[in-house]
Amino acid sequence: MAEIIQKDGTWVFDGDALRLTPGRDKNVSPLRRELGELIVPLGALAGLSFEQGKKTGRLRLRLRDGADPLLQATGGRLTEPHDPYQLLVDSDRYGVAEYLVDEVRQALLLDEVPADPVDAYLLPGPSVPLSASAGDGTASFDGERVRLEWNWKTEESKSSAGARSLGIAEIEAVEWQPAIGLENGCLRFRLRHAPTKAPAKYDPNAVELWGFRKDPLMALVAAAVQARLPHPAAGPRDAVPAQREPDSAAGDDHDALLRRLRELGELRRDGVLTDEEFAMAKQAVLKRM
Repeated sequence: MAEIIQKDGTWVFDGDALRLTPGRDKNVSPLRRELGELIVPLGALAGLSFEQGKKTGRLRLRLRDGADPLLQATGGRLTEPHDPYQLLVDSDRYGVAEYLVDEVRQALLLDEVPADPVDAYLLPGPSVPLSASAGDGTASFDGERVRLEWNWKTEESKSSAGARSLGIAEIEAVEWQPAIGLENGCLRFRLRHAPTKAPAKYDPNAVELWGFRKDPLMALVAAAVQARLPHPAAGPRDAVPAQREPDSAAGDDHDALLRRLRELGELRRDGVLTDEEFAMAKQAVLKRM
């Protein structure tokens, strides 16, 4: 097992998964604290690198394209303070960071994990229910419906119709964009058969973001919804809303399989399972995934 503990967070690799826990330092972003611990299975990893600096270095984790609904929803636009796949490393821990990189790379080689994109999410996405307030509204998601509520700063043409409630079957795509310079960002839900080119300021299915500290929390709502939409690489879905029920059940099964992998790793570390028994059980779980 390889482990590195820093103010920014703790990363632990047990040979089968990389556990990322955000630190308790005040400089850790609200998004990372709210997201909590992430367990990234080895099969979702594309690589791990370490960059040295004079005072601090940085571990950067790369996931296979399409493996994580958070990265899918944000399009790789999460900046350094909010990116859960980066870790600041103090100079006196450079050796530990390099050892962690070597261990992960060796495991990727031994398991022959491909680096090509995947057509199914390998991480479950943020837990629900969750809610975030930023910009001109509040977005909430309970796993089945998105609710958008407006505040006193919302454009009247958008708020006059009241709060919005969107079923997951109505949503074709979700996107989160940060505010950059003078250009505002947004959390936008694109509905099936209802395309729009309206700016987020006037779009009743979008929350406009102005670049404040809580903006990244909206990315968690986007990721939770994204995790329950058909994977973009899996092809278009049918128009029948009732087909969402198997998708939801599949998502629950996937979460359970990830938990099972974690339990198997703990049983092996505790000596309950031999290496051979663990390998057989692990392969059985991976086949079901």
